[in-house]
Amino acid sequence: MKIYLNIIICFNLIFSMTGVELAQKMKDRPQPEDIQSNSSMLLTNKKGKKKNLLLISKSKDDSKKQMIWFLEPKDDYGISFLKIEKDDGDDFMNMWLPAFKKFRRISSQKKSDSFMGSDLSFEDMTNRDVNDYQYKILDTNSSCFKDDETKKCYLLESVPNDKNSEYSKHVSWVDKESYLSYREESYDKDAKLLKKKTIKYSLIDNYSIMNELFVENIQKNHSTLLIVSDIKINLGFIDGMFHTKTIKRMPLID
Repeated sequence: MKIYLNIIICFNLIFSMTGVELAQKMKDRPQPEDIQSNSSMLLTNKKGKKKNLLLISKSKDDSKKQMIWFLEPKDDYGISFLKIEKDDGDDFMNMWLPAFKKFRRISSQKKSDSFMGSDLSFEDMTNRDVNDYQYKILDTNSSCFKDDETKKCYLLESVPNDKNSEYSKHVSWVDKESYLSYREESYDKDAKLLKKKTIKYSLIDNYSIMNELFVENIQKNHSTLLIVSDIKINLGFIDGMFHTKTIKRMPLID
């Protein structure tokens, strides 16, 4: 019996997943070539005052290339955003401000700034390259949802290598079958809880695509609810369309 138990323990040690392997499995999930969607973004401050923004998004290559145009409120109409993530240098981010007829470049030092007053920073708007973090699996049998203990998740800690990151770490609840992240907690430089995120997905042509994101800034008592709708995939977007000249023109609305 002792030999049998030792074999099981050795088997589990050999075949147990590491944090970086889990992160890679999350990254390797099937993704459509491109996505177009309409979205609403509801901002709620600590006094309960709300602001609703409507926007159009077009993205490609797992959102490494993305354009966003704002339709509402009226004061924000025409403001747009272009992001092109690069593997060999700083990401390119630009905001078009039609009222001033000029672009605002988002430098790497400004990535902690809020995106359009929301609880998403420009850093939150970028993908997480597997090589840019250190990973640790904290738990292999954590409840994915607070109100439902039947579905179990990996609990993954991700620590950014970039010392300029606004975060000291993220803790994510990752589904053990689909490798989707359902919940996340993000901590500031002082290791204090800064943001809580919950994510929901819709299944479109066998792709799991985010259709709802709720972000709560614990320290500011402010929240953002992003609802994604009218999702269309694999429309044949080309790299050349992701350009500053493109975001200066409002796209046609279907």
